[in-house]
Amino acid sequence: MAAKAPREYTDPSVYDSHAKDFQSKALPSGQAEWIERASQVAQIFAQDAPKRDIENKSPAAEVSLLKASGLLKVLGPKEYGGGGEAWDTGYKVIREVAKGDGSLGMLLGYHLLWSTTANVVGTEDQARSVQKVITEQNLFIGGAVNPRDSDLKITSDGDEIVFNGFKNFNTGGVVSDLTVLEGVLEGTEDHIFTFVNTRQDGMQFAHNWDSIGLRLTESGSVRITNIRVPWTDALGWDSATKRPLPHILSIPFATLLLPTIQLVFSNFYAGIALGALDAAAAYTTQHTRAWPFGGDNKDRPTDEFYILERYGAWHAHLLAAAALLDRAGAQVAAVYREGGQHGSSLLSDVINGSTPAGATREAITAARRGELAALVVSGKVVSTDVALEVTAGIFEALGARATGKKYGFDRFWRDVRTHTLHDPVAYKRRELGRWKLLGEAAEATWYT
Repeated sequence: MAAKAPREYTDPSVYDSHAKDFQSKALPSGQAEWIERASQVAQIFAQDAPKRDIENKSPAAEVSLLKASGLLKVLGPKEYGGGGEAWDTGYKVIREVAKGDGSLGMLLGYHLLWSTTANVVGTEDQARSVQKVITEQNLFIGGAVNPRDSDLKITSDGDEIVFNGFKNFNTGGVVSDLTVLEGVLEGTEDHIFTFVNTRQDGMQFAHNWDSIGLRLTESGSVRITNIRVPWTDALGWDSATKRPLPHILSIPFATLLLPTIQLVFSNFYAGIALGALDAAAAYTTQHTRAWPFGGDNKDRPTDEFYILERYGAWHAHLLAAAALLDRAGAQVAAVYREGGQHGSSLLSDVINGSTPAGATREAITAARRGELAALVVSGKVVSTDVALEVTAGIFEALGARATGKKYGFDRFWRDVRTHTLHDPVAYKRRELGRWKLLGEAAEATWYT
């Protein structure tokens, strides 16, 4: 791996006034207040998003503002200083931030997903410990978990496990506080997840993220060399027997990270498209000129039939996509509740909350998991299609001058196009076809 010199980091001081304003206020309370906080952050990011996209600096300032805003804590347990919200709120917050900057919506989404890891594949004690550290210290989480690469190799050495290997993608890693590692224990087919400090010699970033879109996500490659972790930090494993705990890892609940993150993707796709439509509408009303050679000439672009028709269609399709994503988000939250959890926090820890009768991990059956996955996949198909259509199509209603780099309208399409290649949507459509025609739920995989 040929490492490049680190890119220049953005300066957190540029957001000092906004950070101080957020820090002077209490955390939001309730879904509406969290969405409003996310909207405020999105508006700040939107002001200079085209400029930051061109500069392509490492997003230290942007992550710092996410921390100051409290958004990293939206799912965290209240007793540790978090928002105590469930995933239905988390998804809407991700979508809102993505309206202002797709890269930051993606980073927030991945952070919330990785923050959930211990709750899904760890013991209750591990989940409490991880949530306490992440929430109280307001840490930002990255993840070196790319299933298309070879698994990291894990060896056992006394009371420790040792990670070695390479990952092509590690979203947010360069600017993260903690990194989720995942690999296979040598001599077995058993996977282990754990959290490690990002800033250590064994974490060697290549600083090679240079794709056409999502340029501020720092999703470049990383080499892991002799990173040592106590066996007690192996999530869902018995540190005495050095074996996975079947009641944790051998049930459908342990696979929930996959539909959870797939819906993260869909929400920042939709958020990017909604942001594109808002930005395009503002430009059209202020700068676009009516076409004078159509035979039915109008004085204003907002009287042009084709412009009105395009905006009407885009608006309708995005509203429909958002409604589907909200329905799926409500079901994700419901499944976590049925499994005895609430967002990223243990349900029993939620102040004034109560555990539904029979709410345990074992309550989530393969059929329930399959039903959820089908709904999530539906959202993935629709959000992918509409986001690509809107972000490419807005130029039809803007005019040639809007292609100027200073406006940055191309960033919306580049962001969506980049991440929608993460896993082929054609396979999602096939999964839904089998679900509809044959009643077959998709097999739980690293991408389903």
